[in-house]
Amino acid sequence: MKIRVYVSLKPGVLDPQGRAVHHALDGLGFEGVEDVRIGRFIELDMADGTTDEALESMCEKLLANTVIEDYRIEKVER
Repeated sequence: MKIRVYVSLKPGVLDPQGRAVHHALDGLGFEGVEDVRIGRFIELDMADGTTDEALESMCEKLLANTVIEDYRIEKVER
């Protein structure tokens, strides 16, 4: 089973990388970009039958810093 985990900063948390990209897009002349938030994408190949609880535990313990980040788990059919 393929698992995709999307990790992003919680609303209100300062995102200096997103601000830098926003500034760079402005500098390149791209108009209409109102905000940029940078996150990360993690793809896992897991054994069939891996429980939701195990996936949540991975996210809580390692893949996301839940103090400042949110995460979303997506299961992808092969």
